[in-house]
Amino acid sequence: MPRDKTKNHIKIMAAAKEEFLERGYEKASMRSIADRCGMTAAGIYRHCKDKEDLFYQIVSPAEDKLMAWANAHVNRYENELGQNGKFVWHDSYIDMMKDVIYPDMEDYHLLIARSKGSKYENFLHDMSELAQSRFLLFLEEQKKAGVKVPDITEKQLHLLMTAYISALFEPVIHNYPYEEAVASLSTIEAFFLPGWKKIMST
Repeated sequence: MPRDKTKNHIKIMAAAKEEFLERGYEKASMRSIADRCGMTAAGIYRHCKDKEDLFYQIVSPAEDKLMAWANAHVNRYENELGQNGKFVWHDSYIDMMKDVIYPDMEDYHLLIARSKGSKYENFLHDMSELAQSRFLLFLEEQKKAGVKVPDITEKQLHLLMTAYISALFEPVIHNYPYEEAVASLSTIEAFFLPGWKKIMST
């Protein structure tokens, strides 16, 4: 369904976001959302197919922004490898959290921590799996290009990637204030980045 910019649609989106944040996707109701914005349930359904579609309309811009950064991140490394045939450190998921996620903490809290019962309920796990598979593919491409790659198994990488992404998103799950999230990020960066750089400098 195309995104609507009418006054009523904006009211519905605000009421729905409030409902989902307070009650989570599973317990949220269309009737309650209608009450919050002073409309009938029938009026709500003119702007969405159902509760799932309404949730999607709210969280999909945040998902799109995250995936755009992640794809650009991978492309930066792949392009560098193609040009120079060697690994050069550019950026990390630390930068993604700082530039994309933490400034819009509430949107990502909704996507990750309030999505149980929706198609997004395993979003963090799925993101970890995707990051792991793309990293393994990148290592394979490096190896083919004659670059020395770290001797790390798929299971070992799974442990590291899961721990790393879980730590990064813990402030999101608990909806930290921005300043506290950024302060936590410094600790995560100090702990994880030296390890990643050591592995990749093999």
